[in-house]
Amino acid sequence: MGSICLWEGTIIVAGRKSSTRKVSVYSNLASRRRSKKDVKSRQKAEYLASLPKHPVKRILYRLHPKRVYQYWFSKKGLFMAAKIVGVTVLLFVLLILGLFAYYRKDLDAIRPGELDKRVQSTVIKYYDRNGALLWEDKGAGDYRLVVTSDNINTYMKQATVAIEDKDFYSHPGISFSGILRAFLNNSQGNATQGGSTLTQQLVKQVFFPPDEAQQRGVAGIPRKIKEMILSVEVERMYNKDQILTLYLNESPYGGRRNGVESAAQTYFHKSAKDLTLAESALLAAIPNNPSVYNPYDVTGHVALIERQHKVLDSMADMKYISREQAEEAKKVAVLDTLQPLADQLAGIKAPHFVLMVKAQLEKELGKATVGQGGLTVVTTLDLTAQSKLEANMTAMFDGTLTDRNCSYVSCPSYAGFTNGAAAIEDVETGQLIALVGSRDYGYPGFGQDNAATAFIQPGSTIKPFVYAQLFQKQADGKPNFGSGSILSDTSTTFPGNYKPQNADGKFQGNINIRQSLDRSRNIPAIKAMVIAGKDETWATIRAMGDVDYCTQGPDQDAGLSSAIGGCGTRLTDHTNAIASFARMGVYMPQTTILKVTNSTGEVIKQYKSETKQVIDPQAAYIVNDILGDSNARAGLGWNQDYLVRLNKAGIKAAAKTGTSNGQIGSKIVPKDIWTVGYTPHLSMSVWLGNPDTTPLRQGNSLIPAMIYDKTMMEVSQYYIDSGKAKGSDWFTAPSGIQRVGNEVYPSYWNKSSGITNTKATFDRVSKKKATDCTPTAAKIELSVSKITDPYTKKDIISAPDGYDGSADDDIHSCSDPKPYVTLSTSGNTAMMSFGTSSSSTFQPMTIELRSPSGVIATKQVTSNDSWGVDLTGVPHGTQLTATVTDTGYYTDSATTTY
Repeated sequence: MGSICLWEGTIIVAGRKSSTRKVSVYSNLASRRRSKKDVKSRQKAEYLASLPKHPVKRILYRLHPKRVYQYWFSKKGLFMAAKIVGVTVLLFVLLILGLFAYYRKDLDAIRPGELDKRVQSTVIKYYDRNGALLWEDKGAGDYRLVVTSDNINTYMKQATVAIEDKDFYSHPGISFSGILRAFLNNSQGNATQGGSTLTQQLVKQVFFPPDEAQQRGVAGIPRKIKEMILSVEVERMYNKDQILTLYLNESPYGGRRNGVESAAQTYFHKSAKDLTLAESALLAAIPNNPSVYNPYDVTGHVALIERQHKVLDSMADMKYISREQAEEAKKVAVLDTLQPLADQLAGIKAPHFVLMVKAQLEKELGKATVGQGGLTVVTTLDLTAQSKLEANMTAMFDGTLTDRNCSYVSCPSYAGFTNGAAAIEDVETGQLIALVGSRDYGYPGFGQDNAATAFIQPGSTIKPFVYAQLFQKQADGKPNFGSGSILSDTSTTFPGNYKPQNADGKFQGNINIRQSLDRSRNIPAIKAMVIAGKDETWATIRAMGDVDYCTQGPDQDAGLSSAIGGCGTRLTDHTNAIASFARMGVYMPQTTILKVTNSTGEVIKQYKSETKQVIDPQAAYIVNDILGDSNARAGLGWNQDYLVRLNKAGIKAAAKTGTSNGQIGSKIVPKDIWTVGYTPHLSMSVWLGNPDTTPLRQGNSLIPAMIYDKTMMEVSQYYIDSGKAKGSDWFTAPSGIQRVGNEVYPSYWNKSSGITNTKATFDRVSKKKATDCTPTAAKIELSVSKITDPYTKKDIISAPDGYDGSADDDIHSCSDPKPYVTLSTSGNTAMMSFGTSSSSTFQPMTIELRSPSGVIATKQVTSNDSWGVDLTGVPHGTQLTATVTDTGYYTDSATTTY
């Protein structure tokens, strides 16, 4: 037979090619696969054929434990399990990535890179101008003091990590092992740690506090996802020490205290860098449950100490400390070292001033901004000046600031006032450097009320402003005025049947404005307002700083009484207004703040100088010259200037006193007593009175002048010692000022305008104009100037040496009895008897004997008497005349021949 050979699918038989089809190897492989598939199909069919026909029975048959076990532990079952796990993991990863992607879009407003900006101090710190701390305002709610890492004790850091997050230095922000460990501990009722890392806790505290979490709708799982996302981001942006420091600055430590520095200062009165091991462990124990572990809550002390011990044990476990150190720390009675819970205002300096600044900030920046805290406020206050003012106000009420003004008894008891306020302003800047709003901030009842910002009638301290308007240039045709101009202090009835009196119930006649202002006479000041115009005068008063004078309530309808302080003003405003004189008529807004910065150091408010010339510098200078006149001020009381200490120190100052009136029964008594004044560098106001406006029993405005005198002297000396002033500093006369003798006038004053120089006859006894009843011997002719009173239109005669040209002689009358004298001679003696009748108001003054050749003898006498004169040497036959003159300058004569 021929041989058969297979070659590339061709059959060759006995050496010849046979025409047959080609056979592919892949065809055999496909057949093999089909064969396996057929086998599986056949096996499945056989398996299904073995099952019960009924569907329910078939399911129960399959769920038989033996068959289930055989399946899952077969090769097929294990393969299926692996596929299910793989798909589940994939779906979980996709789900997590989807959730991260979904929630990531909601976190755009929360920038992890600004975490350190969010963890900032919530305390507002107020400083004086020289950097002295006045107050740390911790607010009514939680507060936080922020410190840097190097100002936190290492024990504090280690204790926090040991109790809160053992894996802190190894995890990337989230810790699955920590979550698992927390789950296991919680399930065993043995939880000492939460599942969140320190980073997650920080993120939650800063970005998702409970109230904000509810507002954002991020409670539960969504919030956890966001916490995890942010935690990872935070770990990427900050190193571990930065995160731990932020956490310690943010965490709650019981009550209102947030941040370890706040807790350390509150509980132990020390900085966080000075905490001991025992103290650190105690503080680290608190954040887990601040309400339970609050050290000031006695009911939680046992639990707190137990947790502190747990902290120490954890620190030892982590080799931060030794077991011996832990045991020694446990023995420390740390709760016994707790400091008392302080009042919110504890330690505050210049409380009225600081709280006034806070109120101003709330008004300007908004309560929300101030409420958030974190501000640093540099105020204008000078603590040195403040302490001097406080000391002198206290001395007034302690009775140690006493002199002749209170008859050597306590002034408050003598006069009947219970409260006081004062302020000092730096003239050149308008900055308030000292303020007391009451006799003592802690005084029961009214101590916390700030009288320096209350509306109080300033009395006569408003008069300088009235005259300042009068000294302004008047309209054409009207007279202009200077310090020597006369507005007579006489009984005057003004429109509306207004007939004011002076404080002493008397009138001083034709005194000039210098005398009127320094002696605080009412009638001339009211005339000045009438002449200058009430509305114009009010405008000047407000423009100079008393911004609300005669604008509040019934004050808006005040009449001419406003010229003598009949409207209310704030003491702070009044201090600023009086400083406008020291600035030569320039107004500067008063300020209490130099600079305000927020928690990031951004300046949000800063002092800026503003000025406005509101009255003519000449008008301001004339007022300054009058109020700075020590001799003229002496006319107010005891013929001595009341600025005793300032004068002794050689410091020249201006001053003006003032009193508002009250009434007890029919008696007019003081109600508010003031002294205000200034130097070229400082202005000051002092008020004494009662908080319920009760009138004083007695006293006068020279009492607050005692505080003004001593404080202004001390603060001026402080300025001198600091190189800010010289004791001899005073105001330079502006160009155009005219000086006539001791008086000053503006450039627009014409000394010949309306003035007539003439002679007038006066009574040398009353020093008033002589009448027909004035004895010839009492008459004296003097050179005078005559002008017309611009208000009454009556002639005003200005005479020298204190003579009053506005009134007639009221001492003599035409019916006055005359003195008597008799004359006789006996031997070489002339005998005289003389005297006045019992109805006479005068007494003998001189007795004189003369001859035609001249005076033989004269004698000063004081009562009825007789007198003999030796006539040796006088020729016989000489006619002798005896004349007696009494104190009223009435005379009588007698004649005889020797």
